[in-house]
Amino acid sequence: MSEESHEYHVKVDWTHGREGNLTVEGKPKVLVSSPPEFGGPEGIISPEDLFVGAATACFMTTFVAFTDKMRFDFKSFTCEGKGILKRVGKGFQFTKLHLTTTVEVESEEFVPKAERALELAEKYCLVSNSMKCPTEHENHVLVH
Repeated sequence: MSEESHEYHVKVDWTHGREGNLTVEGKPKVLVSSPPEFGGPEGIISPEDLFVGAATACFMTTFVAFTDKMRFDFKSFTCEGKGILKRVGKGFQFTKLHLTTTVEVESEEFVPKAERALELAEKYCLVSNSMKCPTEHENHVLVH
């Protein structure tokens, strides 16, 4: 496998009802199920949660990669993701993803760098770029 191509393998084993165990070799098992609105139990992570979570996590890691390249530190990063799932034809589809991100920096001098790192993360986030639905970003940089 070249540096230009990577593979990621996961496995899900049905346990009962609408539940199963999602495993990635060498990592903790995750119990997954349909969300309650589709007949699953409360309190278990759903594929829908993972879809939105993948975009928010990728946005964070992409932002951190750019702050490393730009050689500046930030105090905190929080990204809240909201996925809009709508009936489309006979099935459902995510029609929009909205990410609200807040980054805290130590001084005004880091605000432009943080804003630029957010712009680059938005442009290069491989997960949201791979999704069929559009992703909207609402970014905030605070000085604390």
